[in-house]
Amino acid sequence: MTNSTTPSEVYEENGKAGQALSGREIALATLIVMASFVLSGVLGLVRQIVLASTFGAGRDLDAFYAALRLPETLFVLVAGGALGSAFIPVFSTFLNKDDIQGAWRLASAALTFVTIAASLSAIVGFIFATPLVENLLLPEASHATQALTVELMRIMLVTVVIFGLSGLLMAILNAHQHFVGPALAPSMYNIGIIFGAIFLTPSLDIRGLAWGAVIGAGLHLAVQIPVLLRLPNFHLQILPNLQVPGVGEVLKLMGPRLIGLMVVQVNFWVNIALASAMDSGSITALQTSFALMFTVLGVLGQSVGTAVFPSLSALYAQKDEAGFQRTFNNALANVLFLSIPAGLGMMILSAPMVRVLFERGEWTSADTSATAWALVFYAVGLMGHAALEILARTYYALHDTWTPVIVGGVAMLLNVVFSLLFVQIFESLGADTFSHGPYAGLAFANSLATALESLTLWLWLRRKIPALNPRPVLQTASRTGLAAFGMVAFVYVWLKMGDGFPALIQLVGGMVVGAGSFFALAVGLKVKEASHLPHMVMARFGKA
Repeated sequence: MTNSTTPSEVYEENGKAGQALSGREIALATLIVMASFVLSGVLGLVRQIVLASTFGAGRDLDAFYAALRLPETLFVLVAGGALGSAFIPVFSTFLNKDDIQGAWRLASAALTFVTIAASLSAIVGFIFATPLVENLLLPEASHATQALTVELMRIMLVTVVIFGLSGLLMAILNAHQHFVGPALAPSMYNIGIIFGAIFLTPSLDIRGLAWGAVIGAGLHLAVQIPVLLRLPNFHLQILPNLQVPGVGEVLKLMGPRLIGLMVVQVNFWVNIALASAMDSGSITALQTSFALMFTVLGVLGQSVGTAVFPSLSALYAQKDEAGFQRTFNNALANVLFLSIPAGLGMMILSAPMVRVLFERGEWTSADTSATAWALVFYAVGLMGHAALEILARTYYALHDTWTPVIVGGVAMLLNVVFSLLFVQIFESLGADTFSHGPYAGLAFANSLATALESLTLWLWLRRKIPALNPRPVLQTASRTGLAAFGMVAFVYVWLKMGDGFPALIQLVGGMVVGAGSFFALAVGLKVKEASHLPHMVMARFGKA
């Protein structure tokens, strides 16, 4: 195989559906998914920029973000991470045994189940939208904000069914080692919302965003269908039969994961409910800062986790313990090497970053200060979030979905306790204005709880797999941390020197100084990923 071979050709030549990819193929898959996440992240930022300049941090955007909560929760519970995480290992087992007919019968039954469950949940959500908003989601908001949130929520509930279908298609394609279509799907969703903001809001106001979300969900599904139709032996049908072989195993694995995701959603609902009692715009500041952190997380953590999960599932099915451990260690070390400096960099550059991205139109300097304030405390948790993307998927690949649920449940309780505690602490420290409000305590609570969750899962995994060697991960994390703190010092000096410069110059210069100093320090500290990742990228283009 030559260096000019494309990633898709790698899968066609070497990667049979349901089998593990080699280390090089996983790296190529990661690059494909990472590039798609970069595209999605860029479009996500464009979306946030358009929304911010159009509405600013105020009541309308608060209502839109709150209205998204129920549709997103229903999708996640019915057909999101719960079904995908449970479906891929079982589906991969059928493919690995060359039981193609059994695999597609399982997929058909799962698709039928998802369609029915998503439709019923959307109908129930439509009926009970008003009491949910008034009593749980926005109990402290004004009646006008509550009414607008209900209206927007009911429009967007149709996305639950669309995303339900799309979510399962993503799982089917990932199990076949196809990543491009599923990875592009989030970009299509962002395009839909951007379309709504630009072309629909002039006549429909904030309701145009809700209809843009519906359009985006349709595009999210549509982009995957051409790839699905080209799969060998493709055969999906309506099959309302829960007795199909494999369905029971999927439901068994899905149950604990479902509880775990419910736990995560509780945290989101609690954050919005608490923020509804704060200044208008607090929800938007939280959501915008979280979206920035999540954009980086998608590129650095979710891309690696998505690419490596099918291989971990296949390696476990093949009982390749050495390959499983090597793949896990490499994936975790890589995300730590990328996420530690990224998180610290976002913290120190939060103000110029938010100012450059959002401060135009209806978005004010106060909105910038509020979002940058929250971003500092979300960014500190980037490493924990990124590690969780790998750790959780590793347990799912092992067919162990209860451990993440137990740990996640404890983390949820800690998050709620931390949220209540840190809001009070921030208020007592004088953080009682909109620009530096107590909502930052909610961000910090989330970061701390996630870090403890990831650490516990990693320690528990070492007990579960005694032969797992922690040294590569610890070595990468410690040396990367030293290099990242050195990077912060260089960026701090740059910001002091550039005080008074335009925000764009501060940001670009800080990123250049940060990236250059970090990689130089990482190479000096002999962090192996510092040389492996550039070499991998150069080799991809035939330059090494």
